[in-house]
Order: sequence, then structure tokens, then C-alpha cells
Amino acid sequence: MKYSSIIGMVVTIIILTGPSFAQEQARLGDLVIERPWARASIGTSRPAAAYVTISNEGTESDTLLAVRTPLSGKAEVHTMSNDNGVMRMGPAGPVEIPAGGEISLAPGGLHIMMLKLQAPLIKGESIEITLEFKRAGEITVTAPIYGPGAMQPE
Repeated sequence: MKYSSIIGMVVTIIILTGPSFAQEQARLGDLVIERPWARASIGTSRPAAAYVTISNEGTESDTLLAVRTPLSGKAEVHTMSNDNGVMRMGPAGPVEIPAGGEISLAPGGLHIMMLKLQAPLIKGESIEITLEFKRAGEITVTAPIYGPGAMQPE
């Protein structure tokens, strides 16, 4: 097979699979919101989780005050901790994004917990998540939904 044919095949694969690797990036003032994603839920009787990375390129800190989604009756940032071998989870309250720093809402740590689901989160679909910041204001991002056991965007 010729080298040009191999390159052509690779380019075709990238073009055809590109959307599955695409990660949304949004900017709100000095904040950069990257890689929002969520896990599929198990029906509506159990909560679902979503994740995102927020970078602060500014010289002043900002604070994530609240989150909301149209598919949940209540959404909040939760934290996980290990208390003598027992994993505990609960509301984190406002989360500071330091100037020049970033926070990562990821499995096993801070995350967006969606409670009182109005509809299930289905793999292959997406969900809108609104993030409210003290200084920068509000932004709504679209998060693709991956499998219920996903540990990172697929």
C-alpha cells in the first residue's frame, strides 16, 4: 500500500470519528470551561453526575456559586471524601477557582450531582448545564452523555 493511501485512510478515519473526540470549550470572561461531560443515569430514581474543567486565566479568583440543568429538579456541586475508609459525598458549597489556576470536576472528587431527575440521561445524547459564577456571571455548556460507568470522556 502506498504511503499516500495510508495517509488518506488516516485522514478519513479522523474526519469520520472526529465528533466522538470533540470536546467543547467555552469562554466566559477570564474563565475557560473545557470538556463538559456526563454519565448516563440508571432511570430517574437515582442521581446522575457530570464533570467539567474550569480554568481561570485572570488575575482575580472567581467562585462557582451554583449549577443547574433542565433535566434535574436539583443540581449542586458535590465533594467526595474518605472518612476512615468510608466514602462520603455531600454538597461542596461555593467552589473557588483561583487566579491563574483551575479546578477539575472529575470522578472520585468534585462533581456535579443531578438529583430529582425529570428524565433519564441517555448515552449518546447530551445535556445542557448552566454554571453560575460570582464574578463572570452565567454560561450554559452542552455536555455529551457517555455510559453509566465512564471514568472520562469516551
